[in-house]
Amino acid sequence: MTRRAVVTGASSGIGAATVRRLRSSGWEVVAVARRAERLVALEDETGAVAFAADLTTDADIDALTQFLAGSGAVHALAHIAGGARGTDRVEDGNVSDWQWMYDVNVLAVQRLTRALLPQLRQAAASDSHADLLFVTSTAAQVAYPGGGGYNAAKAAESMLVSALRLELNGEPLRVVEIAPGMVYTEEFTLNRVGGDRERAAAVYEGVQHPLTAEDVADVIGYALEAPGHVNLDLVTMRPVAQSAQHLLARGPLRPRLP
Repeated sequence: MTRRAVVTGASSGIGAATVRRLRSSGWEVVAVARRAERLVALEDETGAVAFAADLTTDADIDALTQFLAGSGAVHALAHIAGGARGTDRVEDGNVSDWQWMYDVNVLAVQRLTRALLPQLRQAAASDSHADLLFVTSTAAQVAYPGGGGYNAAKAAESMLVSALRLELNGEPLRVVEIAPGMVYTEEFTLNRVGGDRERAAAVYEGVQHPLTAEDVADVIGYALEAPGHVNLDLVTMRPVAQSAQHLLARGPLRPRLP
């Protein structure tokens, strides 16, 4: 049986890598993001079906829901869309940035979950189980200076996911949370610092092997392809150089030999 996944945030980074990963193992994929031109290129590359949508608007959610209902079963939602804006302290926070982060990291999750649950339930009834997978962040687990807005939004998303898992108890629906630490992608940090390439590069300077989008996509692929009775409630993943949110090694990793 060919399973079909909806992957959000598919125009770049972890989302695009997840589309490639799932297509490589035979999934049908509907790739969702705002930037239609990037989705078209991904569609040409992978054979995924592109669907341009802004997940902060009810009209686009409705259009996506209707498209999916008319084109086949939905066995998995991999919700990867999200993001951070700014590194302000709480006292200096830009309210519009904080509102945007809450809209894209929390309210979009609720909108999309509410819209697609009926189709996921139908797929589970026919094909043994269905999956709801959400990419949050270690920022949901540990606060840090300058991260208040993103910490708050990702923590809210993580709590939403945890509540959803409890609410779906008794149904063959897996609810999975993947929480990456430092991941190097072409846009996340650059967008967060307002396009300042020097500041963005400094975040990763000297860090040996930060996670890549492909690393996270591999874990997502495993979670969705694990036996149907196995649920990865929460996977926290970091590069070896990042032992904790506040403890990051810069420079080569070397054993402490006698």
